[in-house]
Formats: sequence, structure tokens, C-alpha cells
Amino acid sequence: MTDRIVAISGAAGGLGPVVARAFFDAGAKLAVAGRNEESLVRLLDSLGAPGDRRLATATDLTDETAARAWAGRVRERFGGVDVVLHLVGGYKGGASIAEIETADWDALHAMLVRTTLNVARAFNPLLKASGRGRFIGVTSPRAQSPTAKSALYSMGKAASDALVLALADELRGTGSTANLIVVDSIDGLEEEIAAAMLFLCSDRAATINGVRLPLTGRG
Repeated sequence: MTDRIVAISGAAGGLGPVVARAFFDAGAKLAVAGRNEESLVRLLDSLGAPGDRRLATATDLTDETAARAWAGRVRERFGGVDVVLHLVGGYKGGASIAEIETADWDALHAMLVRTTLNVARAFNPLLKASGRGRFIGVTSPRAQSPTAKSALYSMGKAASDALVLALADELRGTGSTANLIVVDSIDGLEEEIAAAMLFLCSDRAATINGVRLPLTGRG
């Protein structure tokens, strides 16, 4: 990852700090984004990231213009991007289908689907231009195997996954890839998830595209 430009959305969330550490230690330059600039700056400070290897952007990725502006800042600062790790996530569930609230669906759709769409289309040209670009999302088994009371979350994840896999098909033949990592929960798996991401972003994984990599063996 030496000198590769890695953009991380939702970087200050539950999984973000461990992933950021793994890529920084591997030599990457980090462009982190989230809603709170102070949290992003604290994260980069905790890594000891010098000025030439860091960029913090406070933004609302549910907004298309804001997502494109973030991609523009990354391009302006670093000249391009090699890796996009989309870590924005959230959960709403526990209701039967008849009990689903439209407001809950709107909120989850914005968080899971709209942010994925906005980030993917904002960075799409940069990933193609890289020639070795990587887009990675984190998903759940519920996207393919919904349960009676997980319909809301399952719908959001399924739609987000479809977008990432469609991106993989669009990137085919460009040297860049898009993949998904499947986890039941990130709790206790942060290091394994980060290691899987590092592998998928490496040159050794150049032919792995459009896959759902399961990290569900503990359950």
C-alpha cells in the first residue's frame, strides 16, 4: 500500500479506526470522511499521520453534491485515488413487515443505499483512472438471507450490495475491482476485516472482482 491513496468513508465509526490503522501502517495516504471533523482529526492524530499523508473531510455523504466535493478534494490533494473503503453503516430492525415505519425505511435507505450510490459514482472516474483501483463495501448475510424481522435492514443491504456488484461489472477490464466483505457483526472481527481488505486491495488480488468474501466462520 506504499503511497497508495485510500479514501475511507465513515472512518470514525466502529470499524474505521482499525482499518485506517492497518492501511496507514502499510504505507497508504489516507483521505478520511465522516460527519464530525474533530473525530476525523483525532483519528489521524492517533495514527501519527503526517501532513502529506492525511486529509480529513467533514461531510454528509447522503448528499450527492457533498460526496462529489469530497472526491474533488481527494483528487486535488493527492492527484487521484487507488482505494475506496465504504464503511458507512447502521441498523434498524426488529419489526414485522406490517409494523415497518416509512420514516425508518427512509432513514436506513439514506444511510445504506444513498451513501453507497453517492460515493461510488463520485469516485468511479478516479478508480478507473487508477488502473489498480479498489472499492470495498461491508455487508451482512441478511442481504441474501432475510429473516422475518430483518426486512428493513435486509432490503437496504441488498440494494447497496447490488450497486457494488454492478460497479464491479463496470470496472471489469480496467484493472480496478469492487468487492464485498460479509460479516455477521464487526464486533471482535475488526482486525480480520482489515486484513481481508488489505488483501483485496493488494496486487495479488487483482483478478478478484465482484465477490462476496465471507468472514462468518465464527458463528
